[in-house]
Amino acid sequence: MDQSEENLWRPPRVCDDYWTEFKHCKSLWNRFHHYYTYGTSPSCKQWKEDYHNCSEWEKHRAPEAKEALKASERCRVAEQRKFTPVWKLRQDPPRDWNLPLNYRKPQD
Repeated sequence: MDQSEENLWRPPRVCDDYWTEFKHCKSLWNRFHHYYTYGTSPSCKQWKEDYHNCSEWEKHRAPEAKEALKASERCRVAEQRKFTPVWKLRQDPPRDWNLPLNYRKPQD
């Protein structure tokens, strides 16, 4: 990769976003909610590492910080995609979509 292309790369988020996510993760409310939902305390280590890698990239253009940040974002996206949808998406509208809503009920 060319040096000019290397300098044009930007992190997928602003560095402050990583710090905000870390602070939210460490908040009492989030810890309580996570413990109530999952039975464990949330791990906020990755948000802090991402913030430090982003800051390192912004200040010194360290290639290892860039690669670590890219790998972390790829893992985060892959984790979001592994869940299956709750409902099956339909391809066509129902056959009776244009009928009045109460067409099946008898008239009083």
